Amino acid sequence: MLPQTVQLAQNYPNPFNPATTIEYSLPNSGNVEFAIFNILGQKVKEIVNESETAGIHRISWDGTDASGAPVATGIYLYRIQVGDFSETRKMVLMK
Repeated sequence: MLPQTVQLAQNYPNPFNPATTIEYSLPNSGNVEFAIFNILGQKVKEIVNESETAGIHRISWDGTDASGAPVATGIYLYRIQVGDFSETRKMVLMK
């Protein structure tokens, strides 16, 4: 059964080290933009920027930036954008 709305779950584990998993659900196919930001709002890494099918999707983040370098311990935000829908959640990387 497909979800009725776009849903963004809390990452797990949280806090995490060295990696975390994030799940989101799409009621319809569409372009998905999913990115990680630091607490200052600067984009750290773009995880997804493509059309995806309806259903449940899981991604993982290994605590690295766009160049593959490890990021510092701290609070990070992850944001999903699908059409007019946008949601942001907080996660903590502890080393």
